[in-house]
Amino acid sequence: MKSKKFLLLIALVIVLQTVLAACSSNSGGSEGNKDKNANTGSGGGNVTEITLWHMEEPPNRVKRFQEIADAFNKANPDIKVTTQVQSWGDAYSKFPASIMSGTGPDLLFTIPDYTTLIKELGVVQPVDDIIESLDSKHGFLDTALEPYKYDGQTWAVPIFGMVQVLWYRNDLLQAANVEPPKTWAELKTAAEKLTSGNKYGIALPGSKSMATDQVLYSFLVSGGAKHVINGNNEITFDNEKTVAAYQMYTDLMKFSPPDSNTYQWGEPQALFNSGSVAMAIEKGQYLSTFEAESGRPASDLGVVPMPVGEGGEEGSIYYSNGIMVLTDDAAKKEAITKFFEFLFEPETYGSFVNAEPGLFLPVTEDGSKAESFWNDPVISKYKDQVEVLIKASSNGALFGFTDGVATKIGQIAGPNYMAQTLENIIIAGKSVEDSVKWGQAQMETAVK
Repeated sequence: MKSKKFLLLIALVIVLQTVLAACSSNSGGSEGNKDKNANTGSGGGNVTEITLWHMEEPPNRVKRFQEIADAFNKANPDIKVTTQVQSWGDAYSKFPASIMSGTGPDLLFTIPDYTTLIKELGVVQPVDDIIESLDSKHGFLDTALEPYKYDGQTWAVPIFGMVQVLWYRNDLLQAANVEPPKTWAELKTAAEKLTSGNKYGIALPGSKSMATDQVLYSFLVSGGAKHVINGNNEITFDNEKTVAAYQMYTDLMKFSPPDSNTYQWGEPQALFNSGSVAMAIEKGQYLSTFEAESGRPASDLGVVPMPVGEGGEEGSIYYSNGIMVLTDDAAKKEAITKFFEFLFEPETYGSFVNAEPGLFLPVTEDGSKAESFWNDPVISKYKDQVEVLIKASSNGALFGFTDGVATKIGQIAGPNYMAQTLENIIIAGKSVEDSVKWGQAQMETAVK
């Protein structure tokens, strides 16, 4: 059975490789990995060895995660956690083969759609006992935990979240006598008023990319159209609220730079920091570089939750990042439980999350209050902005995980069908209604 699942997964890899975050069966029971990832068993001598793979390659993140592992190892001399840096570029193409050959890790970083893929290998262990203990002590956010709960069990431990908000240049809005927008109508009015000459009201990605998918989905959420696909893998994309969201995005593109159809993540941030655009919709990575790149004080970095459309709801895209357990070795599972207990203690957890201040957000109630989180230089400087990010996390959503868990979400996310739907409008010149119908048809074909 596992070999059949593996062959199926190889067939899906082509469309899944581009999914970043950023990112099943109905058995309801343990997926019985017969310790293919035991590596050195229970370790050398009296030391239980645990291998952890993460795909956070920036040096600051690598360093911080290693510091956490070193601190744990020092406090637990009978356990050794070894962190190994991998690449998201290999996660879909190479990791499954490594895992099935027995050369994979004991712990693996993940995002919700990636978990549905690796779960099909039959090696992912339920973590309900770990979750129950941690939740009673620290209190997980529902938005962080729910995407990993299906088939009657929980398949990953959430470790940090990422959420989109509306960033604005306070200095530019004040100069134009514009208030931070709370609704789509106010956002459109503000973007138009802030556009003049070579200055633009907003920078939006319009390329065939996950960056575009993510911002588009924030409009779908705030417009009341977050249910793109349900737990039966039925596509629910084509509806009047989706059309309204795409119409708003298209209208706003008139106030975004003319080459926006090439933008991914970096271009809007660079233009925002340079003062060429006044607003952008993105996650918390804007904090750490704002002053250095803009030459402006921290007070000029404004942020509000994603503006809400008529008949919509407060919310935006939210990625819950987690860790999967891939070993069923009893000694290792006991050691892994201790590692999670150590990680989520407030004095440790804040430091862990601040491997990337602002982008990585706490997923526990006490973590969002921990001194180790708020004492970080970036977090303390942007306290008001971070509070907006944390509040927005409670209203987050992720396509494929809003109406049950869609096990075929990768077939939609991989080809960027949401972004392609936008391209039909802004490049091919098709109507919004026809483009959304096209998107529905493409998604239906993809999940057959």
